[in-house]
Amino acid sequence: MTTETPHNYSIILADDDRFLLDMYTKKFSDEGYTVESCLAVHEVISAIEGGFKADAVIFDLVMPQEDGFDLLRTVREKGWEKDMVLIALTNQSAEEEQAKTEELGADAFIVKATMIPSEVFKKVDELITEKRKIS
Repeated sequence: MTTETPHNYSIILADDDRFLLDMYTKKFSDEGYTVESCLAVHEVISAIEGGFKADAVIFDLVMPQEDGFDLLRTVREKGWEKDMVLIALTNQSAEEEQAKTEELGADAFIVKATMIPSEVFKKVDELITEKRKIS
């Protein structure tokens, strides 16, 4: 029987819902991740520009002021997408939003209501591990 070694990845979680942000922060922290929690897009940008090396950015699409689409545009403009996995974690389930998210460079689109936190963690871990193998 093999035992998987936990990955020590660093992620940024961005959601304006404090309860969900805290829940996902706890889940990923408990799994050994370093987590930067952000309530707004400008906090994500500040964290990255301030030197936080994220293996992934997991973000909601709907946030006040700037939204997840704005975040994707900024990440692409700055060329950061090659260094991190970009994952929309949202309750928006319209195909147009998913298509726009992918068009702007997101690596994955997860509808919150369709996965429990442990499934979200597993998917994120798989996506980061796969990107690390490629780069």
